[in-house]
Amino acid sequence: MESEIKVAIKNLYKIFGKNPAGMISHVQNGISKKELLEKFDSVLALNDVNIEIPAKGIQVIMGLSGSGKSTLIRHVNRLIEPTSGELIVDGKNVLEMGKTELREFRRRTASMVFQRFALLPHHTILENVSYGLTIQNISKNDAAERSQQWIDKVGLNGYEKHFPSQLSGGMQQRVGLARALATDAEILLMDEAFSALDPLIRTEMQDVLLRLQEELHKTILFITHDLDEALRIGDNIAILRDGLVVQKGTSEEIILNPADKYVTDFIKDINRGRVLRVSAIMDSSKLTKGVEIEKNMIIDDALQIISKSGLSKAIVTEDGKPIGSVEIGRMIEAIARPNDNTDETATYH
Repeated sequence: MESEIKVAIKNLYKIFGKNPAGMISHVQNGISKKELLEKFDSVLALNDVNIEIPAKGIQVIMGLSGSGKSTLIRHVNRLIEPTSGELIVDGKNVLEMGKTELREFRRRTASMVFQRFALLPHHTILENVSYGLTIQNISKNDAAERSQQWIDKVGLNGYEKHFPSQLSGGMQQRVGLARALATDAEILLMDEAFSALDPLIRTEMQDVLLRLQEELHKTILFITHDLDEALRIGDNIAILRDGLVVQKGTSEEIILNPADKYVTDFIKDINRGRVLRVSAIMDSSKLTKGVEIEKNMIIDDALQIISKSGLSKAIVTEDGKPIGSVEIGRMIEAIARPNDNTDETATYH
């Protein structure tokens, strides 16, 4: 059964310049981002973006600086207005909402977590987390009670009366996450939320997010330029280059079948054994004897089990029942760094 689509981005264009609507035809006729800037002094930020985001999952949008990923996320709650396209949430076009309806959408449906925390410096941690609730006209006592629950969930119990300047960067980002979650919004928009943090703190925050997601099942749109982060937390990933979606898919699909040289270059140095799961390379033939490995186990761990068994194949199971098998040779082949046979002259819009 297919997942319900929570957010559908359809034919979305964003062009900055004097006559953005008039530039769309040039883009559709194949003009590059560089040519559009040189000939018409216009900047192509998003180029016919189409992404369907399933409910209750983490959709990662990734790309290098200037790829359009932060511009894209700001269209979801209309912090940026598009040049053309549709943005459907729960079957309704956000771009057709009036001021009052859009205000309620931002308050109750889509919460945002920013890269630089965006905390109120002269308010306590409890007051910062309560902010979204107070603008919903929830009583001060109820807001404080609900906020305290989220402060506890993100591991900041005891810091309620502190001010943001008294907290480390990682702790401040926990406050930002708690504030976004406190409104009980169904959609979380996270724009490079962890990129300003040190590597260890960043990994810690990823763990916090994944732990909360197991409990809450929010629809999360997560922006990052870091491939390791994307592969670690994303249920689905879309890769942008110059405002164009060059590939969409799961981590396994992108690693095993990169769409072009740009994506190949992106993934070539990752540890494939720590990302790919057995389910991505198993076959349907069933064994009657042998060591068993669960289908969602990462290949690195599965290799250790098969190697110790002295066998060349393993039974793949789901909920304790055999569903297929996998060969050790196929596993080694899958995690080997691929040869780059992609055409070096390939170009991208």
